[in-house]
Amino acid sequence: MSASRDASFSIGVDLGGTNLRVAAFDSEWKRLSYMALPTRVAAGPEAVAADMAGAVRSLLGEHAPKREFRGVGVGSPGPLELPAGKFHQPPNLPGFDGFELRAALESALQRPVVVECDGRAAALAEWKLGAGRLVPGDSMCMLTLGTGVGGGIVLDGKLWRGMTGMAGENGHIALVPDGLPCGCGGRGCLEQYASATAIQRAAKKLAASGGAPAIARLQAEEGEIAAKSLAALARSGDLQARDLFAELGGFLGMGLTALINTLNLPLYVIGGGLVSAWDLFAPSMFESLRRLCYVYRLSQPADPARPAPRATNLVPAVLGSEAGLLGAAMLPCQND
Repeated sequence: MSASRDASFSIGVDLGGTNLRVAAFDSEWKRLSYMALPTRVAAGPEAVAADMAGAVRSLLGEHAPKREFRGVGVGSPGPLELPAGKFHQPPNLPGFDGFELRAALESALQRPVVVECDGRAAALAEWKLGAGRLVPGDSMCMLTLGTGVGGGIVLDGKLWRGMTGMAGENGHIALVPDGLPCGCGGRGCLEQYASATAIQRAAKKLAASGGAPAIARLQAEEGEIAAKSLAALARSGDLQARDLFAELGGFLGMGLTALINTLNLPLYVIGGGLVSAWDLFAPSMFESLRRLCYVYRLSQPADPARPAPRATNLVPAVLGSEAGLLGAAMLPCQND
Protein backbone atom coordinates (compact mmCIF):
# COMPACT_ATOMS: atom_id res chain seq x y z
CA MET A 1 0.00 0.00 0.00
CA SER A 2 1.55 3.31 -1.06
CA ALA A 3 1.78 6.31 1.26
CA SER A 4 -1.01 8.92 0.91
CA ARG A 5 -1.70 12.41 2.16
CA ASP A 6 -4.11 10.92 4.74
CA ALA A 7 -1.23 8.75 5.97
CA SER A 8 1.29 11.58 5.98
CA PHE A 9 3.52 13.16 8.60
CA SER A 10 5.65 16.20 9.25
CA ILE A 11 8.45 16.81 11.73
CA GLY A 12 8.64 19.72 14.15
CA VAL A 13 11.77 20.88 15.94
CA ASP A 14 11.59 23.14 19.00
CA LEU A 15 15.00 24.67 19.65
CA GLY A 16 15.35 25.99 23.18
CA GLY A 17 18.29 27.40 25.06
CA THR A 18 18.28 24.36 27.37
CA ASN A 19 16.44 21.56 25.57
CA LEU A 20 15.99 20.44 21.98
CA ARG A 21 12.69 18.68 21.22
CA VAL A 22 11.82 16.89 17.99
CA ALA A 23 8.55 15.15 17.13
CA ALA A 24 6.64 13.65 14.21
CA PHE A 25 2.93 14.43 13.79
CA ASP A 26 0.33 12.92 11.48
CA SER A 27 -2.05 14.90 9.25
CA GLU A 28 -4.54 15.26 12.14
CA TRP A 29 -1.75 16.66 14.35
CA LYS A 30 -1.53 13.63 16.58
CA ARG A 31 1.98 13.05 17.88
CA LEU A 32 3.53 9.89 16.43
CA SER A 33 6.92 9.92 18.13
CA TYR A 34 9.10 12.20 20.20
CA MET A 35 12.76 12.82 21.06
CA ALA A 36 14.36 15.21 23.54
CA LEU A 37 18.02 16.01 24.12
CA PRO A 38 20.01 18.83 25.71
CA THR A 39 20.85 21.85 23.59
CA ARG A 40 24.65 21.92 23.48
CA VAL A 41 24.92 25.69 23.22
CA ALA A 42 28.47 25.72 24.59
CA ALA A 43 29.57 23.36 21.80
CA GLY A 44 28.53 25.91 19.17
CA PRO A 45 25.79 26.27 16.56
CA GLU A 46 27.24 23.65 14.21
CA ALA A 47 27.05 21.01 16.94
CA VAL A 48 23.47 21.96 17.78
CA ALA A 49 22.47 21.82 14.10
CA ALA A 50 24.11 18.39 13.81
CA ASP A 51 22.10 17.15 16.81
CA MET A 52 18.91 18.47 15.24
CA ALA A 53 19.65 16.81 11.90
CA GLY A 54 20.46 13.51 13.60
CA ALA A 55 17.14 13.50 15.46
CA VAL A 56 15.21 14.36 12.29
CA ARG A 57 16.93 11.55 10.38
CA SER A 58 15.95 9.12 13.13
CA LEU A 59 12.26 10.06 12.86
CA LEU A 60 12.42 9.97 9.07
CA GLY A 61 13.76 6.44 9.23
CA GLU A 62 10.91 5.45 11.52
CA HIS A 63 7.99 6.93 9.57
CA ALA A 64 8.99 7.64 5.94
CA PRO A 65 8.65 4.00 4.81
CA LYS A 66 4.96 4.04 5.80
CA ARG A 67 3.81 7.65 5.31
CA GLU A 68 4.15 10.55 2.92
CA PHE A 69 6.63 13.09 4.31
CA ARG A 70 5.40 16.69 4.22
CA GLY A 71 8.45 18.52 5.58
CA VAL A 72 10.50 19.79 8.51
CA GLY A 73 9.70 22.92 10.47
CA VAL A 74 11.90 24.51 13.13
CA GLY A 75 10.81 26.94 15.85
CA SER A 76 13.83 28.86 17.14
CA PRO A 77 14.56 31.75 19.48
CA GLY A 78 15.23 34.98 17.61
CA PRO A 79 15.87 37.49 16.34
CA LEU A 80 15.94 35.64 13.02
CA GLU A 81 16.28 36.92 9.49
CA LEU A 82 13.69 35.03 7.48
CA PRO A 83 13.25 33.02 5.36
CA ALA A 84 17.02 32.42 5.53
CA GLY A 85 16.87 31.44 9.20
CA LYS A 86 19.92 33.55 10.02
CA PHE A 87 20.50 34.54 13.66
CA HIS A 88 21.04 38.16 14.64
CA GLN A 89 22.49 38.45 18.15
CA PRO A 90 20.02 36.07 19.85
CA PRO A 91 20.04 36.96 23.58
CA ASN A 92 19.38 33.37 24.69
CA LEU A 93 21.77 31.61 22.27
CA PRO A 94 25.22 33.12 22.80
CA GLY A 95 27.65 32.40 19.97
CA PHE A 96 24.94 31.93 17.34
CA ASP A 97 25.12 35.43 15.83
CA GLY A 98 25.28 35.17 12.03
CA PHE A 99 24.70 31.41 11.93
CA GLU A 100 22.42 30.31 9.06
CA LEU A 101 20.36 27.55 10.62
CA ARG A 102 18.20 26.70 7.61
CA ALA A 103 21.18 26.32 5.28
CA ALA A 104 22.99 24.11 7.77
CA LEU A 105 20.00 21.80 8.23
CA GLU A 106 19.17 21.58 4.52
CA SER A 107 22.78 20.71 3.78
CA ALA A 108 22.76 17.96 6.41
CA LEU A 109 19.33 16.55 5.52
CA GLN A 110 19.21 17.21 1.76
CA ARG A 111 15.57 18.23 2.25
CA PRO A 112 13.77 21.61 2.45
CA VAL A 113 13.45 23.09 5.94
CA VAL A 114 11.21 25.92 7.16
CA VAL A 115 12.64 28.00 10.02
CA GLU A 116 10.44 30.28 12.10
CA CYS A 117 10.56 32.25 15.34
CA ASP A 118 9.52 29.91 18.18
CA GLY A 119 6.92 32.31 19.54
CA ARG A 120 5.39 32.61 16.10
CA ALA A 121 5.27 28.82 15.72
CA ALA A 122 3.48 28.55 19.08
CA ALA A 123 1.04 31.25 17.98
CA LEU A 124 0.25 29.31 14.81
CA ALA A 125 -0.66 26.20 16.79
CA GLU A 126 -2.71 28.09 19.37
CA TRP A 127 -4.60 29.94 16.64
CA LYS A 128 -5.45 26.78 14.71
CA LEU A 129 -5.98 24.24 17.47
CA GLY A 130 -5.96 25.99 20.85
CA ALA A 131 -7.13 29.33 22.21
CA GLY A 132 -7.99 30.53 18.70
CA ARG A 133 -11.01 28.25 18.78
CA LEU A 134 -12.43 30.22 21.74
CA VAL A 135 -12.70 33.37 19.63
CA PRO A 136 -12.99 32.28 16.02
CA GLY A 137 -11.37 34.84 13.75
CA ASP A 138 -8.44 35.51 11.48
CA SER A 139 -6.18 37.54 13.80
CA MET A 140 -4.48 36.93 17.13
CA CYS A 141 -1.43 38.02 19.17
CA MET A 142 0.40 35.69 21.53
CA LEU A 143 2.98 36.26 24.26
CA THR A 144 5.01 33.34 25.63
CA LEU A 145 6.40 33.75 29.14
CA GLY A 146 9.39 31.51 29.72
CA THR A 147 13.11 32.12 30.12
CA GLY A 148 12.40 35.28 28.15
CA VAL A 149 9.25 36.67 26.56
CA GLY A 150 8.53 35.62 22.99
CA GLY A 151 5.54 36.11 20.81
CA GLY A 152 3.82 35.84 17.50
CA ILE A 153 1.11 37.64 15.57
CA VAL A 154 -1.44 36.22 13.15
CA LEU A 155 -2.99 38.85 10.87
CA ASP A 156 -5.75 38.08 8.39
CA GLY A 157 -5.06 34.36 8.60
CA LYS A 158 -1.29 34.57 8.09
CA LEU A 159 1.73 34.75 10.35
CA TRP A 160 3.01 38.31 10.34
CA ARG A 161 6.78 38.25 9.90
CA GLY A 162 7.54 41.86 9.11
CA MET A 163 10.08 43.17 6.62
CA THR A 164 12.95 40.84 7.55
CA GLY A 165 11.17 38.26 9.70
CA MET A 166 11.76 39.99 13.03
CA ALA A 167 8.17 41.02 13.80
CA GLY A 168 6.75 39.91 17.13
CA GLU A 169 9.79 40.53 19.33
CA ASN A 170 7.30 41.58 22.00
CA GLY A 171 9.62 40.71 24.85
CA HIS A 172 11.75 43.69 23.92
CA ILE A 173 9.10 46.35 24.29
CA ALA A 174 10.92 48.93 26.44
CA LEU A 175 8.96 49.59 29.63
CA VAL A 176 11.37 51.15 32.12
CA PRO A 177 13.70 54.01 31.07
CA ASP A 178 17.25 53.10 32.13
CA GLY A 179 15.84 49.88 33.57
CA LEU A 180 17.47 46.48 33.89
CA PRO A 181 19.93 45.61 31.11
CA CYS A 182 18.65 43.05 28.62
CA GLY A 183 20.49 40.48 26.54
CA CYS A 184 19.26 42.28 23.42
CA GLY A 185 21.49 45.25 24.28
CA GLY A 186 18.63 47.46 25.43
CA ARG A 187 17.38 48.29 28.91
CA GLY A 188 14.06 47.97 30.69
CA CYS A 189 12.60 45.38 28.30
CA LEU A 190 9.38 43.54 29.11
CA GLU A 191 11.16 40.19 29.46
CA GLN A 192 13.30 41.62 32.27
CA TYR A 193 10.13 42.10 34.34
CA ALA A 194 7.57 39.53 33.14
CA SER A 195 9.39 36.24 32.54
CA ALA A 196 10.28 33.21 34.66
CA THR A 197 13.86 34.51 34.80
CA ALA A 198 12.63 37.90 35.99
CA ILE A 199 10.54 36.54 38.84
CA GLN A 200 13.34 34.19 39.92
CA ARG A 201 15.78 37.13 40.00
CA ALA A 202 13.32 39.26 41.99
CA ALA A 203 12.76 36.41 44.47
CA LYS A 204 16.50 35.96 44.96
CA LYS A 205 16.93 39.67 45.64
CA LEU A 206 14.06 39.64 48.10
CA ALA A 207 15.47 36.63 49.93
CA ALA A 208 18.86 38.35 50.26
CA SER A 209 17.19 41.42 51.78
CA GLY A 210 16.09 39.45 54.84
CA GLY A 211 12.48 40.57 54.47
CA ALA A 212 11.08 37.36 53.01
CA PRO A 213 11.90 34.40 55.29
CA ALA A 214 9.75 31.86 53.43
CA ILE A 215 11.39 32.73 50.10
CA ALA A 216 14.81 32.56 51.76
CA ARG A 217 14.02 29.07 53.06
CA LEU A 218 12.91 28.04 49.59
CA GLN A 219 16.19 29.26 48.14
CA ALA A 220 18.16 27.38 50.80
CA GLU A 221 16.28 24.19 49.87
CA GLU A 222 16.43 24.55 46.08
CA GLY A 223 19.45 26.73 45.38
CA GLU A 224 17.91 28.31 42.30
CA ILE A 225 14.26 29.06 43.04
CA ALA A 226 11.95 27.54 40.45
CA ALA A 227 9.03 29.70 39.34
CA LYS A 228 6.74 26.70 39.95
CA SER A 229 7.88 26.46 43.59
CA LEU A 230 7.44 30.19 44.03
CA ALA A 231 3.88 29.90 42.71
CA ALA A 232 3.14 27.11 45.19
CA LEU A 233 4.45 29.32 48.00
CA ALA A 234 2.25 32.19 46.81
CA ARG A 235 -0.83 29.94 46.74
CA SER A 236 -0.06 28.82 50.29
CA GLY A 237 -0.63 32.43 51.33
CA ASP A 238 2.90 33.90 51.48
CA LEU A 239 2.40 37.64 50.91
CA GLN A 240 5.90 38.36 49.58
CA ALA A 241 5.57 35.63 46.95
CA ARG A 242 2.10 36.86 46.01
CA ASP A 243 3.46 40.40 45.63
CA LEU A 244 6.10 39.16 43.18
CA PHE A 245 3.45 37.70 40.87
CA ALA A 246 1.28 40.80 41.25
CA GLU A 247 4.22 42.97 40.20
CA LEU A 248 4.86 40.73 37.20
CA GLY A 249 1.22 41.04 36.19
CA GLY A 250 1.43 44.82 36.37
CA PHE A 251 4.40 44.92 34.03
CA LEU A 252 2.72 42.43 31.69
CA GLY A 253 -0.28 44.72 31.54
CA MET A 254 2.02 47.58 30.53
CA GLY A 255 3.45 45.55 27.67
CA LEU A 256 0.02 44.42 26.55
CA THR A 257 -1.16 48.03 26.60
CA ALA A 258 1.33 48.87 23.85
CA LEU A 259 0.23 45.88 21.78
CA ILE A 260 -3.52 46.33 22.25
CA ASN A 261 -3.45 50.06 21.54
CA THR A 262 -1.40 49.41 18.40
CA LEU A 263 -3.03 46.29 16.97
CA ASN A 264 -6.67 46.36 18.16
CA LEU A 265 -7.08 42.58 17.67
CA PRO A 266 -9.92 40.44 19.03
CA LEU A 267 -7.68 37.94 20.83
CA TYR A 268 -4.47 38.03 22.88
CA VAL A 269 -3.10 34.78 24.30
CA ILE A 270 -0.60 34.29 27.12
CA GLY A 271 1.42 31.07 26.92
CA GLY A 272 4.75 29.64 28.04
CA GLY A 273 5.65 27.85 31.25
CA LEU A 274 4.74 30.77 33.49
CA VAL A 275 1.09 30.71 32.37
CA SER A 276 0.49 28.01 35.00
CA ALA A 277 0.56 30.92 37.48
CA TRP A 278 -2.26 32.72 35.61
CA ASP A 279 -4.39 32.91 38.78
CA LEU A 280 -1.56 34.75 40.56
CA PHE A 281 -0.66 37.40 37.98
CA ALA A 282 -3.87 37.85 35.95
CA PRO A 283 -5.72 40.07 38.46
CA SER A 284 -2.97 42.73 38.47
CA MET A 285 -2.54 42.33 34.70
CA PHE A 286 -6.21 43.15 34.09
CA GLU A 287 -6.07 45.99 36.62
CA SER A 288 -3.08 47.45 34.80
CA LEU A 289 -4.90 47.19 31.47
CA ARG A 290 -8.02 48.92 32.78
CA ARG A 291 -5.87 51.70 34.20
CA LEU A 292 -3.49 52.20 31.26
CA CYS A 293 -4.99 50.83 28.06
CA TYR A 294 -7.39 53.12 26.23
CA VAL A 295 -8.49 50.54 23.65
CA TYR A 296 -8.99 47.82 26.27
CA ARG A 297 -11.23 50.04 28.39
CA LEU A 298 -13.39 50.73 25.32
CA SER A 299 -13.62 47.10 24.18
CA GLN A 300 -13.19 44.80 27.17
CA PRO A 301 -15.63 41.88 27.54
CA ALA A 302 -18.16 42.01 30.37
CA ASP A 303 -16.39 39.04 31.96
CA PRO A 304 -12.71 38.44 31.02
CA ALA A 305 -13.18 34.72 31.70
CA ARG A 306 -15.87 34.52 28.99
CA PRO A 307 -14.56 35.61 25.56
CA ALA A 308 -17.02 37.67 23.56
CA PRO A 309 -17.31 38.75 19.91
CA ARG A 310 -16.13 42.26 18.99
CA ALA A 311 -14.25 42.57 22.28
CA THR A 312 -10.59 42.60 23.28
CA ASN A 313 -10.24 39.10 24.72
CA LEU A 314 -7.22 38.04 26.76
CA VAL A 315 -6.95 34.36 27.69
CA PRO A 316 -4.37 31.76 28.78
CA ALA A 317 -3.01 29.38 26.16
CA VAL A 318 -4.59 25.95 25.82
CA LEU A 319 -1.88 23.74 24.32
CA GLY A 320 0.80 24.16 26.97
CA SER A 321 4.35 23.08 26.15
CA GLU A 322 3.10 21.28 23.04
CA ALA A 323 2.34 24.55 21.20
CA GLY A 324 5.83 25.39 19.95
CA LEU A 325 6.60 21.85 18.81
CA LEU A 326 3.21 21.39 17.15
CA GLY A 327 3.41 24.80 15.47
CA ALA A 328 6.85 23.94 14.09
CA ALA A 329 5.43 20.78 12.50
CA MET A 330 2.64 22.85 10.96
CA LEU A 331 5.04 25.23 9.21
CA PRO A 332 5.70 23.09 6.10
CA CYS A 333 1.94 22.53 5.70
CA GLN A 334 0.65 26.11 5.83
CA ASN A 335 -0.27 26.21 2.14
CA ASP A 336 -2.12 22.88 2.16
